[in-house]
Amino acid sequence: MNPLYRNDRPGQMPQSWYVASSDLPPERPALFGEVVADVCVIGAGYTGLSAAWHLAQKGLDVVVLDAHRTGFGASGRNGGQVGSGYNASQQSLARKLGADNAAALWALAEEAKADIRQICADHIPEACYQPGVAHGYYSVSEAREYEADADYLAQSYGYDQIEKLAPDAMRDLVKSPLYKGGLLDMGAGHLHPLRYALGLARLAEAAGARIYDRSEVTGIVNGDPAIVQTGQGRVRARHVIMAGNGYMPNINRAVAAKVMPINSFICATEPLGDRARDVLARDIAVADSKFVVNYYRMSEDNRFLFGGRESYSIGFPANISTALIQRMTNLFPQLQGVKVDYVWGGTLGITMTRLPAIQRVAPNVLSGAGFSGHGVALSGLAGKIMAEAVAGQAGRFDTLAGLNVPSFPGGRALRAPLLTLAMTYYALRDRLGA
Repeated sequence: MNPLYRNDRPGQMPQSWYVASSDLPPERPALFGEVVADVCVIGAGYTGLSAAWHLAQKGLDVVVLDAHRTGFGASGRNGGQVGSGYNASQQSLARKLGADNAAALWALAEEAKADIRQICADHIPEACYQPGVAHGYYSVSEAREYEADADYLAQSYGYDQIEKLAPDAMRDLVKSPLYKGGLLDMGAGHLHPLRYALGLARLAEAAGARIYDRSEVTGIVNGDPAIVQTGQGRVRARHVIMAGNGYMPNINRAVAAKVMPINSFICATEPLGDRARDVLARDIAVADSKFVVNYYRMSEDNRFLFGGRESYSIGFPANISTALIQRMTNLFPQLQGVKVDYVWGGTLGITMTRLPAIQRVAPNVLSGAGFSGHGVALSGLAGKIMAEAVAGQAGRFDTLAGLNVPSFPGGRALRAPLLTLAMTYYALRDRLGA
């Protein structure tokens, strides 16, 4: 079943703390009939809204279509972490792609973070961007691996924003007894993801873009112009940008082959007040080295936002909260019995290599998806770079497209079972402490 509707009702935002703490605009009208545009963008999340904003600033006529509502998908539900780099170490990228290509990719990822900081400071202060992301690990061997990565960034790129944390220093910062050390990256950060998405939509519309909610794309007819068909209308456009990520698996085979939708889940506790400092000593975000990653931070009103428990099936589990809360209290026994006010899930896109799948799927149709947990920063950058390519400057697009992300083996029928087996293996290994 299409992940657009497997877990959500049409146009109905999730019951999340992000929705409860945002000033949602009225639902935008749906597309009826035919419209003509220079560019049709599919998906009103970070990728699509970033592309629309940059294109409209260049004077192009842009239409954005979303099946639900602006900010409805992963862009309005995620952990809010603005991480450094990619879901792969720079050393591995340098070995695979060469030092020069890896350096170019690092520069793009640094630009992605800088863009978010600047956009929040200049236009979307309500997103509450704050610096600092820590990474925790569970063994001495992991400590060596992650510290070697930090040394490589410092030596190869002059990146001096990472502090190595010995076990005692990590426990002083992140009050879990389980971590054996960590890294603190002050060049990374965190924000309120839904407010950021809503702010990007406001910027795009102010620049002239037209956004239509409740306008699910049912197909694309390639050509010049391309025709983007919805249930009740269509857009004739010289260019198309596909930006639906994990919520758009069925429109184009080239995208569906490389990008798999998976689910992740978050809970928000009651406000902890002064107890918040018994969990995190500073206003930072944290992720750890589990294969099924734990990620968390405090909200502006001192709720603990804890995420994890990936699922490779399209449907959400019948009970999201039990396993998620158990993971939280295993890490932080001091939260045993704390009241949880919100629990929600969402769908993201991953790739085989955990690197973004940036593709030209037809001469005038571009796709950016599969950000694999690093989408807060990288998706906006992808939108910006696809906008450059539409405007005739494709050099940076070609750099990202050069990642050559492979298709999943076995096609759509086998990719989920294979990855479920992998997830089960690593989850068991994590529980056994191997």
